[in-house]
Amino acid sequence: MRSVCVSASVVVNMAAPIDLELKKAFSELQVKMIDTQQKVKLADLQIDQLTRVQKHAKLTHAEVAVLADNTRLYEGVGRMFILQSKEDINNQLMDKQKTAEEKIKELEQKKVYLERSVKEAEDNIREMLLSRRSH
Repeated sequence: MRSVCVSASVVVNMAAPIDLELKKAFSELQVKMIDTQQKVKLADLQIDQLTRVQKHAKLTHAEVAVLADNTRLYEGVGRMFILQSKEDINNQLMDKQKTAEEKIKELEQKKVYLERSVKEAEDNIREMLLSRRSH
């Protein structure tokens, strides 16, 4: 009867380090997953904001395009307005659209990478849980 108790305590002692190791790895993966999900949400917010900037520049460009060439156009700079040529205003609006589009593409690529990272973290957590159940 005494040998049974000893062998049972050996099994418990061997399982404890594995459980601690599993808990540590699980918590690290969980922290990584939460951090990555927050970064994805931030990228989504930035994409939405850039899309609004791009749409605003596009609409403004369309409105400026129908104006006569001799129309006086002013650019708002801080609390003042500066007289600009129609061509300068159009160039600025086109640059703004182009820059927003490039940043959106970069953020989309970053988002895809982050989503892949979240999926890998989820898969790792699943594998750890399955391996624990099988032992």
